[in-house]
Amino acid sequence: MLPVVAVVVLVVLQALLLARDQVVVVHAARTAARAVAVEGTAAAAGRAVGAQGLGARARTRVSGVLRPGGTAVVVVELDPVRVPVVGRGLGDLRLRERFAVIVEGP
Repeated sequence: MLPVVAVVVLVVLQALLLARDQVVVVHAARTAARAVAVEGTAAAAGRAVGAQGLGARARTRVSGVLRPGGTAVVVVELDPVRVPVVGRGLGDLRLRERFAVIVEGP
């Protein structure tokens, strides 16, 4: 009975970590989009996501028009935390959030 209980606990823990990581990726993308809107550079998005402490788990892409009045699109992707044993069941899952902003300019 103990192995079954252990697996159930690990599955619940994995679900909670996925929910937390989804909130984290939304916050990181929102922060990166605001940085791009204010500074008008793709590097600003990278710095903003880097400041979140996500390390190599996060990737940031910026596209669109990066001059005042232009529309920039910021995409942040995050590899979720994987719990041993049950985390392998996530496969190639990558959490992603996308924001479009109007660049205010430097």
